Amino acid sequence: MNRCTNRERAAVKSVVVDLNAQYIKFIKALFPNARIIIDRFHIVQLVGRALGNARISLMKNMNDCHCREYKILKAHWRLFHKDSADLEAARSVYLRGVNEYMTQQNALDLIVKNHPQFEKVYDAYQDVSNALKGKSERLIAVLENYRRSGQNMDTVISTLKNNMAAVLNSVEYDFSNGPVEGINRRIKSLKRSCFGFRNLDNFRKRIALIRS
Repeated sequence: MNRCTNRERAAVKSVVVDLNAQYIKFIKALFPNARIIIDRFHIVQLVGRALGNARISLMKNMNDCHCREYKILKAHWRLFHKDSADLEAARSVYLRGVNEYMTQQNALDLIVKNHPQFEKVYDAYQDVSNALKGKSERLIAVLENYRRSGQNMDTVISTLKNNMAAVLNSVEYDFSNGPVEGINRRIKSLKRSCFGFRNLDNFRKRIALIRS
């Protein structure tokens, strides 16, 4: 940041970051007038990880690994991360792993209706994901009305509430650090595919070609 003057840093209006607490701390010091925006992708990723942990924990607590519920949790985990409005509720399909015909909605209901604690986590994931598509008032209501489940989702919701202003900015503004994340990913792939670079200038030239 030595390349930027205090005046230039003070003119920065917005900074998009993930939920790393250390980033938020030094951004406030470096860009005193910038609004901090949490990238929506990282919010969904965070609640999705909590949902995945709850699913795995539920599987581990099941005594019968051959039962229908266990097979649904293991083989069709994507159903739980899918938008509830997009679940097929009318047409039965053959679920591999479960070896039965049923609708996606029936398969999901078989889990959430029989496991109330997991249902709380699932509902929280759906509520947060859908609230990010709406207005800030909706997201505030979701976070404030969350019912504790005794699982990782409790920590996730507390983290979001502790960073409420930055989280709400993710709803109010369309900014994203997706393009930067994409470039970083391509640079890492370049390093792996080339097994490193002896000459740093050559590495920089290859990065310039990625960005062009």
